[in-house]
Amino acid sequence: MLTLNCKGKILSLERPLIMGILNATPDSFFEGHLNDSNDSIIKRVGHMIADGADIIDIGGQSTKPGSERVELEAEKKRVIPVIDLIHQHYPECIISVDTYYSKVAELAVHVGASIVNDISAGNFDKDMIEIVGKLKVPYICMHMQGTPETMQNNPQYQNITKEVIDFFSEKIQECKKANIQDIIIDPGFGFGKTIEHNFKLLREMEALKILKLPILAGLSRKGMIYKSLNTSANEALNGTSILNTLALNNGASFLRVHDVKEAREAVALFQLYKNATL
Repeated sequence: MLTLNCKGKILSLERPLIMGILNATPDSFFEGHLNDSNDSIIKRVGHMIADGADIIDIGGQSTKPGSERVELEAEKKRVIPVIDLIHQHYPECIISVDTYYSKVAELAVHVGASIVNDISAGNFDKDMIEIVGKLKVPYICMHMQGTPETMQNNPQYQNITKEVIDFFSEKIQECKKANIQDIIIDPGFGFGKTIEHNFKLLREMEALKILKLPILAGLSRKGMIYKSLNTSANEALNGTSILNTLALNNGASFLRVHDVKEAREAVALFQLYKNATL
């Protein structure tokens, strides 16, 4: 897959793409959450676009370990007006909605989103995959063991990379049956995985290329970085850049990040490294 069809806007995958995170939540694990005025939102999105974001990913609830689920109506009130606002001001911007509610996905696409990013891979809402097929937009399908409330309660794997590949093999068939044309797989770093699981999966991520689909890496400021370095999410930018670079080297087509400029620089330098000739 060399392109994504985002409601008629074509995204090329000739180089890795940057997805900038915009959290419409009061409790993001990183301080860059969204509780600003409309003018501030427009300004922040403008900065991300100027820094090189290819996609703006907007979500209405925290999915950090131990977080409580936000109900459908509350998420709609957080997310839909923000997507509408951004689409009105930046009509060419590719917007992704980060939700596991099919109704939120449907409304978000109606007001301007053109990608659905679902951490549950359709497991939290039985209608999600069918709805995405009808919406005819790309679908980001993520692996998670458990739920955000419980996922870090002693996650267990015999062979994490094999189990993630097996999970996606089944999900891909389900998505194709629903006529989803563009599928992106996200191994789900930090979602039902220990630090050791995360690093093993990152080291072996290239094995996921057997599925012949674009891979998204969401490593930005996560616990596998700041806990390993005995620091905090706010001080995890350097570690994020390092792991993003490793993810690029191991086959990532997308980086989902809080810090767009630094991720763009990582992509630029990686591209020079990969294409260097004598």
